[in-house]
Amino acid sequence: MAHRLFPITALVLAFPLLTACGDDGGTRSEPARATGRAALAGTGYTSDQLRQALLTELPGYQRAGETDAGEYGTRKAIQNFEQLQRQVRVDNPRCRRAAAGPEIDRATPVAIAMFTRGNGQTVTETLLAMDDETTEKHVKARVPAGCQTFRAQVGSQWSEHTVVERPPGTLGEGSRTVGVSTTTGASNTKTWYVVLRGRRYLATISLYGPAATRTEAEQIARLADEQARRILP
Repeated sequence: MAHRLFPITALVLAFPLLTACGDDGGTRSEPARATGRAALAGTGYTSDQLRQALLTELPGYQRAGETDAGEYGTRKAIQNFEQLQRQVRVDNPRCRRAAAGPEIDRATPVAIAMFTRGNGQTVTETLLAMDDETTEKHVKARVPAGCQTFRAQVGSQWSEHTVVERPPGTLGEGSRTVGVSTTTGASNTKTWYVVLRGRRYLATISLYGPAATRTEAEQIARLADEQARRILP
């Protein structure tokens, strides 16, 4: 079974969750099952190699728990994502179904690191082993027309979302930046999401918090790409 990288609702709802649920309150992820080899032909890197290429520190932030690595479909953060998606209602069903990018095989090698700081801001870095053709498809994906604004409901709580997509960027070997402003009652938060291509890997950065900015998200993405290029052969 495959999974998509970021449906529109994932940008708003899942990535904030990813920044806070690495071990789900102490419940560890399923152990990685193929960390010593590439799980998919043509991807090149193992999850162990990807783990070593993650940022080890981030100025102004603290590491939130240990890094996580293994097969995409076995990671606790991804499983939490899937559980949350089942609880979400969206006023425009097309936006819920519209996925910004090709599917990701659940056996894809992945590594995840999370960082936090005192103002409630969180950063999630994800590295996935992918062939160059697939990484290019992710970078070229676009938010569907009519999905720049929508409302979503979890339980009895509705929230309003506004999506901003920047023109194609030049981070790594090509990049994409999407921002989401979310209003729930009197609370407003922002998520900036950057996806960039490397050589046989895809790097993603999500920056979440009331003061999150595109500039900072892209600065962090640049640091992540520099680190990955230094480590991955």
